[in-house]
Amino acid sequence: MTWFRDLNVPESFGFLRNQVTPFSIKSSDGGPLYAWHILPIELYRQHESALTKESSGFVPNFDSRTAFKLLRDDPQARLVIHMHGAAGTVGSGYRVPNYRALSAGDPTNIHVLTFDYRGFGLSQGAPSEKNLIMDANSIVEWAMNTAGIPPSRIMIFGQSVGTAVSLGVSEHFALQSPPVVFAGTVLVASFSDVASLVATYRIAGTIPLLSPLARFPKLFEYLGTFIRDSWSSKDRIARYIQANEDNNVKYRLTLIHAEDDWDIPFHHTEVLFWHAVKAMTRQDISYDDFVHKKSQSLTDLGAAGSITEWNTQNGIVREEVLKTGLHDVVMGNPVVTMAVMRILAAS
Repeated sequence: MTWFRDLNVPESFGFLRNQVTPFSIKSSDGGPLYAWHILPIELYRQHESALTKESSGFVPNFDSRTAFKLLRDDPQARLVIHMHGAAGTVGSGYRVPNYRALSAGDPTNIHVLTFDYRGFGLSQGAPSEKNLIMDANSIVEWAMNTAGIPPSRIMIFGQSVGTAVSLGVSEHFALQSPPVVFAGTVLVASFSDVASLVATYRIAGTIPLLSPLARFPKLFEYLGTFIRDSWSSKDRIARYIQANEDNNVKYRLTLIHAEDDWDIPFHHTEVLFWHAVKAMTRQDISYDDFVHKKSQSLTDLGAAGSITEWNTQNGIVREEVLKTGLHDVVMGNPVVTMAVMRILAAS
């Protein structure tokens, strides 16, 4: 929640004057998408005088602002496009600390662009799987075509439902001709698909929603017919990797999940990692064989969790399972900063 704070006054969320610029980007079907551009703190310090002299609040013409020019005109600028979860707005919950964590690794060069999907916050329209991916594609197109940031300097970040949107975007651009591949993608607290999520979801981590019905397969299958959007991330991650391998292009993907996530069990990320590995190896590895092979290459970090990497000549998929971090708190933690640094340093 934003607790009745005005999204057009980002200073009320703890930002400096005009460190954040609220503006809108048109979706491909014409609807405006509400967005925040967030300047990295050291770059802000260097241009504080010019920035604070400008008017604050929502900006109809972002391309006339100092912040836009700092993004567009700097060949060293990196842009993290942030895709948030299923509830709230760009200013909700742990998202503000998340923005700071995303740029902390390079506070001169890493800009953050976040937005509300249609039907969220100040963006109008009806949300659906198709529409949310369309909106996210429009944001990426704006970054490349209006802000002039090449895909090699763009990183995609998603959390919760935003991970499914991120994979939809990554797949969409990887399948273009010629393919468009970004510096990398970071997914935090992802899920394999909606049906599996519903089967495992517990309210406040304790009260099962529909999982007791899983003991009755026919009934559970029938209820599944009412799910409008499938959000099959396990299939999208496989198609994304297959496209990159077929096109012989470099790609980087990091999956992060906390074991104490009450909302989405970390097993979902393990399933995504399994499907990623099958696509990378082009082998139909059973889940049990995958778990066995993973145990042989896993790096145990004790209380910090574990790391496993799977490499091909083209790509690296990294899974980080944390002991703690819950569903949202992890977004502001150094593990996110390090994931961004690792990907952008390799681009």
